[in-house]
Parts: sequence; structure tokens; C-alpha cells
Amino acid sequence: MRRLSLALQMRSVICILLIVPVAGVATAAPQPIPAREVRLAIFSLSKVMMHDVVSPTIASRYYMYATLGAACILSGKERSMPHPSVYIRHLPDTLGRTTGSSDPALTALFCIYETGMRMLPSGADAQTDYDAARERLRGLGYSAKELEAAAVSAASVALSVLSYTTGDGYGLLSRYPRYRPRRKEGFWFPTPPAYMEAVDPHWGRMRTMVIDSAGAFRSAPPAPFDTTPGSAFRNLMEEVRAIGAAPTPVQREIAGYWDCNPFVIATSGHMTLGFKKISPGGHWMNIACLAAEQRGIDLQRTILTAFLEAVTLYDAFIVCWTEKYRTDRVRPESVIQRYLDVNWQPILQTPPFPEATSGHSVISSASAELLSYLLGDSLAFTDDTEVMFELPIRRFDSFRQAAREASISRLYGGIHFRDAIEQGQITGTRVGRHVADRIRQAGIAGF
Repeated sequence: MRRLSLALQMRSVICILLIVPVAGVATAAPQPIPAREVRLAIFSLSKVMMHDVVSPTIASRYYMYATLGAACILSGKERSMPHPSVYIRHLPDTLGRTTGSSDPALTALFCIYETGMRMLPSGADAQTDYDAARERLRGLGYSAKELEAAAVSAASVALSVLSYTTGDGYGLLSRYPRYRPRRKEGFWFPTPPAYMEAVDPHWGRMRTMVIDSAGAFRSAPPAPFDTTPGSAFRNLMEEVRAIGAAPTPVQREIAGYWDCNPFVIATSGHMTLGFKKISPGGHWMNIACLAAEQRGIDLQRTILTAFLEAVTLYDAFIVCWTEKYRTDRVRPESVIQRYLDVNWQPILQTPPFPEATSGHSVISSASAELLSYLLGDSLAFTDDTEVMFELPIRRFDSFRQAAREASISRLYGGIHFRDAIEQGQITGTRVGRHVADRIRQAGIAGF
């Protein structure tokens, strides 16, 4: 009897030892998804855009739609994350609703990849990064079933986003009359070395998201064309020429850091080389994600930050491009070489579109206002966006400081006059504050 009792006790102990570990594994929850995954997803799409040589304006559209579905998926999970339809007038409040029981954070992250891969011409190139992200998440404890469920839900939302994009006017741009330079003094015309046609001349016709219309943010007119010594325009020319003729090492460094020209062409004899870089909007998208990481906010709020930054960029580019083709102003390179110094060259390659207002100034100032509201107006951050182009890391005490540097870089680079920079800063600040006010009214507070 004692032997039988002992045997039964041992079986009980074995059963307990076997059952408890199995039960523990089955109920273990996955680890939180690091906010860094948002930056990796965004940068994956940025690499595809660099490959495809996407213009700054079109890039802003891709970033905005790639993050839109993700923001919609996360909406309603907290009071501070309302559905984007609350502050975007024409957005259906049903967009982003998912079926099944997929994890919202996981699904939102996957939706960035799924939407971008479907929209971008070479979007399939992001598949490798998408697969790598899924493997990293598997390492955090997500099962293959959970990952697949999230991918299916994300793909469904991505298709809904693509359906929504058809009403923004993008498909109609090629139907408008072709832009032709006026060939009159003071107006823009193609610049060397490629003498490319003007980029996206009808972008001002695109549907806005948060702002009511581009016309509500018109800039003050630039100085009238006048090459007479002592005139306001002549003084602007002289300033650009002087800086370009003898830039300081700091000025040259700042100009190069904020170049962000998606396609720079270099010629040597009969050989022509093209160099691809990240767009201005791509640079600020990376800053937004980097700063969110350094601020220590979670994945959900990082996704919302990325989306709101993308929306701000998109609307700011519409405002800026409306002004560019309304003023149709000549670039410094064209007039300085004609009236002041035929051998003068800017540090940076002149982009192929009119001068006023400065795009960097508009979108950087708008971004600074939005990010200051969300993450703090005195948040110091480190920016390593340009490391891939063999440029050093830069540190900033605030988003506004970074925006001021990005703006003045265009003067140092020799591609903008000062008044276009200053008016761009004023306009961009107005756009950024407008977006911040709208989301504040919608219940989105700073993080």
C-alpha cells in the first residue's frame, strides 16, 4: 500500500510539473512593439522612393496615405486618438475598420507597409523589409497565426485607402495644359545642368486634407524683378552671389546637409551621372520618427505622430506649390549669371521649379510647429538622416531651430533669395499652427 501511494504521489508531481510550464507558455503575451519599428517602416518606403526618383510633392502624398490607414486602425482605442475623419472633412469615418480579432498595433504597423507597397511604382521592393519586420515581431512572441491575421487585416485597410485616393485629383494632373516657361525677364525657366521641365506645375489643384484651401495661406508677393543697382531685387541678387562666391565652412556644411534633392545630376566631359537622395519630406518624416523614439512615446503615438507629420507635409506642399506657380519667379542662378557674373555657380544644384516661396522653408516651418505641439517645443534631438550620404549627425535644441537651419540652407546653397525664404517661413508656420489647432480641437493633446 505504501508503494502504491508513493507511486500515485509521484504521478501527481510529474503531472503538475508537465502541466504548469505548458500553461505558462500558452498564456504568455507578446512583448510591446518598439516604436523604432515605425521609423523602419517609413524608411523602407523612403528607400523605394529614392529608387523611383519621386518628386518632393508626390513623396508627401505617398507618406500621407501610407500612414493614414494605420492612424484609422488605432483610432478609438483611446480618447486622445480620435478617427482622422474628425479633422479631415472628406474622410469617411468607416475607413480603417477591421474585421476579426487582429492586434490593432500590429495591424497598424503592417498597414504602413501594405499601403506603401501597393501605391509606390516599385513598392514590391519593400517586401524584404516587411518580411524582416515580421521576423523581428515573431521574436517578440507573436505567433505565425497572429502575424498573418494582422497582415490580412492591414491589406484590407490598405485597399480601402487606395480606393479613397482616387478622389484627390492626382489622376487628373496629366490632363491639364502643359506648363510652358514664359521666357520673359523675371520668370522661371529651366536651369543647368539638365534643364529639366518644371516639376508638378498643377500640384496646387490637389485635394487638401486638414486646411480648407491653399488660397487661405497666400504669401506676400516677392520683391519685383528689377536689376537696377540699389533696387530690392538687385540687393537680393548681390547677397546670394556674395555668399556663393565665398561660403564659410559652416555655411557649406549646412547647405549640404539640407540639400535633399531627390535627383542630382553631375557631368564630366561626355559622361552624366545621377545621384539619388532622400526628399525634403522624407527627411522630416525621419526626424518625426527619430524624435518620437527619443521622446520615449509608444508605438501607437509614434504612428499618430508620423501620420500627422505626413498630413502637414502634404498640405504644406500644396500651399507652397500653389505659390510657386502663381509667382513663377526666376531662380538666382539664372539672373546672377546673366546680370552679375557669368561664371558664378551655386553650391547646390538648382531644383526644377519656380523659386518663390522656398519649399524647404514652408514644409520645415510647418513641420516644426506640428512637432513642437505634439512632442514639445524645446525637445532636443539627434538627426542621423543624412548619415547614409556620408554626412555627419547633427543635433538640434528644438524643431524650430532645425527648421530655421533648413530654411537658411537654401540661401547658403545659392538656390533661393532671402525674401522667398522668409515668406516661406511665415507661410509654413501658419500652416503648421492651423493643423495643430485643428487636431487640438479634435482632442489630440501633446505627448
